[in-house]
Amino acid sequence: MDWLSQLDAQKFLLFTLVFTRVGGLVITAPIFSAPEVPARVRALLAVALAALITPTQWDVAVADPGSTLNYAVFLASELIVGLSLGLGIVALFSGLLLAGRMIGQMSGLVLADVFDPASGISVSVFSRLMMLVTTAVFVAIGGHRILMAGLLDTFVTIPPGSAAVPGSMADTFVLLVAQSFTLAVRAAAPVVASLLLSTLALGLISRTLPQLNVLALGFGVNALLTFGVLGLSLGAAAWVFQEQVEPAVDILLSALDAPLETTRGP
Repeated sequence: MDWLSQLDAQKFLLFTLVFTRVGGLVITAPIFSAPEVPARVRALLAVALAALITPTQWDVAVADPGSTLNYAVFLASELIVGLSLGLGIVALFSGLLLAGRMIGQMSGLVLADVFDPASGISVSVFSRLMMLVTTAVFVAIGGHRILMAGLLDTFVTIPPGSAAVPGSMADTFVLLVAQSFTLAVRAAAPVVASLLLSTLALGLISRTLPQLNVLALGFGVNALLTFGVLGLSLGAAAWVFQEQVEPAVDILLSALDAPLETTRGP
């Protein structure tokens, strides 16, 4: 155990701070936080990334916490930075999940909900489809690399141990949620509009031919129309999502560049 006495306390403190920030991103960001990825693998990934990033921060002078409370404040500020990056992208994914829910409600296929292990609840099959498509698009455009680049940029704007939190993060997340809702509406608009027109047409038919079983006919027509229009518009929804990834990361990084609020303990 002689190696413990030779361990540089300053560098170990720096490693723990970097590890906390990286861990905040790994446990929330898409792909990295997928339930299919074992917790041990995610922990190993966070340790490996922290080990790679820490040597680039050797010249950063981390103030001595002085107490356990101050050290906890340091870790909390680092965790918030990592969580902010991950949750900002999760907000965009939530927009596509909402689009799938809207499509399921309008098409009348909500009875076909399936259990989603990621959220632990039953979700629409269309929401699950949207999640799979957006995950594939996210990987294809290098979204994981964009997140890693953004994480490295945060070490320039917010050095480890600064015990500071961006003061504009709340407004930033409000903006991202608004963009997520807009993304949901744009992705679901073709299917929802076609189903509304189908409902109007079936209503006119039911008035003209009262003896026709509109309920049985309408369910089949809506299902056929839903799958047809969704198949034609799914590529457009993926394209809309792709265009929002980099601007969302830029918004998060801009918020992290904003004036910081010090959260240093007593």
